[in-house]
Amino acid sequence: MNSETISAGKPNIIVRGSDYGRLTALAQASMDKDLALGEELMGELERAAVVVDDAAALQTVQMGSTVTYTTETGHMRTVTLVYPGEANIETSRISIMTPIGVALLGLSENQSINWIARDGLVHSLTITKVVAT
Repeated sequence: MNSETISAGKPNIIVRGSDYGRLTALAQASMDKDLALGEELMGELERAAVVVDDAAALQTVQMGSTVTYTTETGHMRTVTLVYPGEANIETSRISIMTPIGVALLGLSENQSINWIARDGLVHSLTITKVVAT
């Protein structure tokens, strides 16, 4: 399975307008350091429905959201999606500038997505709970 195949089956996502500009700037700035990740984030932003900061956005994984997901192996994990300077793996604060961070962005409960880890392996996850900040 390649990235084009994965892109074709991605679920609809929502991004808050207040995050969209900063995330776009991050994606563009990252192109020099990690082209694939920058392109993946930019692709997610381009296909996202951008909404005002309202109830619809509160029900989806946004910056600062705490999300519980289940992996393809049945492992359940709870993390908070944050900007790079706020990331701390010990406190389960996952940067948007990681493959799984990009995969989580904009998803809502019961949505699933396939994503490619840095080691090239394809993984899948399903959102079980989203708590907005």
